Amino acid sequence: MKVSGFTFIRNAIKYDYPIVEAIQSILPLCDEVVVAVGNSEDDTLALIQNIDPKIRVIETVWDDNLREGGRTLALETDKAYAAVSEDSDWAFYIQGDEVLHEQYLPAIREAMLTYKDDQKVDGLLFNYKHFYGSYDYIGTSISWYPDEIRIVRKRKDIFSYRDAQGFRKGDDEKLNVKRIPAWMYHYGWVKPPEKMQLKQESFHKMWHDDAWMQENVKTVKEFDYTENIDALARFEESHPKVMQNRIATKNWKFEYDISFNRTKTKDKFKRFMRKYLGVDIRYKNFVEL
Repeated sequence: MKVSGFTFIRNAIKYDYPIVEAIQSILPLCDEVVVAVGNSEDDTLALIQNIDPKIRVIETVWDDNLREGGRTLALETDKAYAAVSEDSDWAFYIQGDEVLHEQYLPAIREAMLTYKDDQKVDGLLFNYKHFYGSYDYIGTSISWYPDEIRIVRKRKDIFSYRDAQGFRKGDDEKLNVKRIPAWMYHYGWVKPPEKMQLKQESFHKMWHDDAWMQENVKTVKEFDYTENIDALARFEESHPKVMQNRIATKNWKFEYDISFNRTKTKDKFKRFMRKYLGVDIRYKNFVEL
């Protein structure tokens, strides 16, 4: 079985992405990792080149004029996916702010072996933990996406969908996937407040025009995490080993009293439907087998 990892990144240092940890976390499962490194304003290219001999870099140029629906992210994902070796059985996708916990490596490898020859399975579905504010809290509201496809077959008809959160095949068909007992740790909302503010000012440009930016994104020095909280829980488990150094050197404080959590009415309704009626009414970008 041959497994290729793939991802994309730009300005990793400037915006403090844990891209090194992301790549390191999937390396034990991969024979190669293709990284599409976009035209950056920092030393992202050298950072990626010095991680591991398994890494194969392709240099890309982002279309900064494409400011609708995060389409640029999907295009960069497709560039990395297209460069994956054609003889790969599986392609393992990871984004620059996601990290895989090493405890799930055996289960993932077993799933890839189990479904390798089952052509009805287009990909494998991961569960998610979303960290917010610091490494001690996770989001618990239904607004956080609970799962995403992160392993797909290497096929010419599979492509990144919308803003690179999922995949489709052929004529815009959903992938048939198997859920596996593994969780991806999403650290996109855990950064030093000044880095998070920089990311907000840059990232939203991939979805919105200047008028929207001026109205909705504050021009301040530091991001205020307290303005965006709906519901959080304390995280009492362990983080991936590759994240330990980053966590140990965290230089900002964030504390939240979870008694202030307020569950929205629509969240209560969705949870009731799921728990008591067995009906999941959320949108799904896949068909779970």
